[in-house]
Amino acid sequence: MKPNSVVIFLLLCPISLWGQEINNTSYVSSVGEKVLRLEFVIPVDKHEAWNLFTTADGWKKWATPVVSMDFRVGGYILTNYDKNKTVHDSGTIRLPILNYLEREMITLKVILNNEAFPQKVRQEDANLQEIIQFIDLGKGKTKIISSMIGWGVGQDWDKIYRFFAEGNEWTYRQLIKLFK
Repeated sequence: MKPNSVVIFLLLCPISLWGQEINNTSYVSSVGEKVLRLEFVIPVDKHEAWNLFTTADGWKKWATPVVSMDFRVGGYILTNYDKNKTVHDSGTIRLPILNYLEREMITLKVILNNEAFPQKVRQEDANLQEIIQFIDLGKGKTKIISSMIGWGVGQDWDKIYRFFAEGNEWTYRQLIKLFK
């Protein structure tokens, strides 16, 4: 196969061949803001995909062993990666739910409350959010698009961006592992 033919083949491959991969499609917006964007396909219908993100039982299957959730606008998702702790202990991640459209998208406020993050960055995280989109591809497949926006500027923020680029990819790989 000629090199151009290989490129065309790869571009035209059905999504089912690439469904278990995470594609980093991050970019900088027209006004210079970073968007950390990860896309992948899971082999479940949109309703089931939605439940994996909007119920405590769903999160426990792939994200964290300790979860408490009040899924509504103004509600929250509380998680802890340490199975021996509760959501009231140190290390708990609090994700307020800013908004959602049923089975279409969720916007979570990302709070950098961990002391591992520099104090300056923690004080500047007011706009940091994750938008999770659910796209029905038919035939029992759902495309998930995670976009983090609201990044600050500077070296500390660049480190935080890289932390989430790696961490979010690792976390979403845990979800994909459910289906292997």
